[in-house]
Amino acid sequence: MTAAGTGNVPPVATAQPGLPREVHVLSVVGGCVMLGLGLVLPVLPVYAATFGAGPTQIGVLVALFALLRLAASPFCGRLGVRFGERRVLVAGLLLCAVSSALTAFASSYAQLLVFRGLGGVGSVLFSVSALAMLLAIAPADQRGRASAVFEAGFLLGGICGPALGGLLALVDLSTPFLAYAGLLLAAAGLALAVLRTGRRADAGPDRGAVGLPVLLRDRRYQVACLAALAQGWVLFGLRSALVPTVVVAWRHDVAWVGWAFTTSAVVQALLIVPAGRVVDRAGRRPAMIAGTGVAAAAIAALAFVDSYAWLVVLLCGYAAGSALLNAAPAALIGDVVAGRAGSGVAVFSMCTDVGAVVGPVVVGLVAERVGVPAAFGSGAALLCGALVASWALPTVRPKRRS
Repeated sequence: MTAAGTGNVPPVATAQPGLPREVHVLSVVGGCVMLGLGLVLPVLPVYAATFGAGPTQIGVLVALFALLRLAASPFCGRLGVRFGERRVLVAGLLLCAVSSALTAFASSYAQLLVFRGLGGVGSVLFSVSALAMLLAIAPADQRGRASAVFEAGFLLGGICGPALGGLLALVDLSTPFLAYAGLLLAAAGLALAVLRTGRRADAGPDRGAVGLPVLLRDRRYQVACLAALAQGWVLFGLRSALVPTVVVAWRHDVAWVGWAFTTSAVVQALLIVPAGRVVDRAGRRPAMIAGTGVAAAAIAALAFVDSYAWLVVLLCGYAAGSALLNAAPAALIGDVVAGRAGSGVAVFSMCTDVGAVVGPVVVGLVAERVGVPAAFGSGAALLCGALVASWALPTVRPKRRS
């Protein structure tokens, strides 16, 4: 199948139109969500320990969020078709707010499990609906930029959240959860007040959803989902689960892990919007090739480093590739779905969640039984698979609007 638009001839240089207002609103809403999540994530293990939870129980509590995200994902597309993405988005935000507020007043570990699980369901309702709305609103020649601006909100919130959460925890361990609930309520109010419903950039209101069998036969969809799986595997299995143990094994304090992650996150935040422009101007295929190639090289090289300085350099290199991979796969999904509701965005989101759930377990087993270099190699192999698949994408770009 061909990509949306034929744009083989470079367009005449003209003033690039601004992004729809809803794109910026969704970015702010996403930033509030990620800021709040950053408030509670560093505090959650300590908070759970006050209820007598040990390391295994804390691990279950953290994993439950991702597992319920994954379990609820298949229903998000159908809910969006029936009730509209904006309503489902707001419902997800409100469910997360209730979950966080209840967590602040939990009296047992069992209650923590239930309340945290509700948050996982609300999280996927928000994230799938927000991305579906974003890709529907953004015109084809702006989907890369729109995806980048959307992700920039998450990145900025994620950078600021942990430090603020630590300060709020000095007041009381429950305070970050109440602050998170307040941010989510504000985000829900903003979404209700500003986001418009029924707007489609490339599809009329009478066009139905694209069936999943059709999507799964589309090479663009296959490549985007493979990249999402690789990203989930690397971010949560390698970066979040394996890198901290490597740094500690080098006899560095845990704070050094935070500095490494913060540095790479800042690099990614600085590059994400320019990466979105590359996706729109150069085309999806070059952006996918560059993003997967740079990311794969950085992750593969991590298997051979033995110093903290080189680890930070390579994490920043991965962040540069990841900036492209935050924009290009989402733009590909938008091209395939063409602004129509359905399960396409939900399945794409599930691929990231599968990587996030399965990745840490497999990476841990490989590291224990084969070695840390082999564990890094698993992520590099997935990214190389996405790189090879990206070469087969059609060399086209969306047409610029006159």
